[in-house]
Amino acid sequence: MDNREKDFAQIVLENKRRIYTVCYMFSKDTEEVNDLFQEILINLWKGLQNFEGDKYISTWVWRVSLNTCINYSKKKKRRGMDCIPIDVEINLFEDIDEDSMQIRQLYDRINKLGYIDRSIILMWLENLSYDEIGAILGISAKNVGVKLVRIREKLKSM
Repeated sequence: MDNREKDFAQIVLENKRRIYTVCYMFSKDTEEVNDLFQEILINLWKGLQNFEGDKYISTWVWRVSLNTCINYSKKKKRRGMDCIPIDVEINLFEDIDEDSMQIRQLYDRINKLGYIDRSIILMWLENLSYDEIGAILGISAKNVGVKLVRIREKLKSM
């Protein structure tokens, strides 16, 4: 195993949870999530040689993960794959307490947001700072704050 492969394996190990979090934010289908995960790994591998060492690895992983999922979702929508309604939801050990229902309702609302808004709220829920979110999306920290206020208002009005 050469250094590049070792570096890549370490990046995946350290960021696996983060990558899956993004995948699950864009799909609830396990197969699709696994496909997205693999696509992200391919894009990370391809981009590793061009990665600038002065950037934070985690910021780069977030950016690649989000861009991969957003692009996938746009392609899927163009092909009309997003139009198939799935009314059957199987939850064998479903929590029906009020907290679980509120969390599910929040995530249902988040999934109705646009790609960028969904990405911002996802990163905010993962406790990333405004500066980190801004660096990932290429916007200022102040702009992140403004967008978060607007996103919260959207979520409240749903």
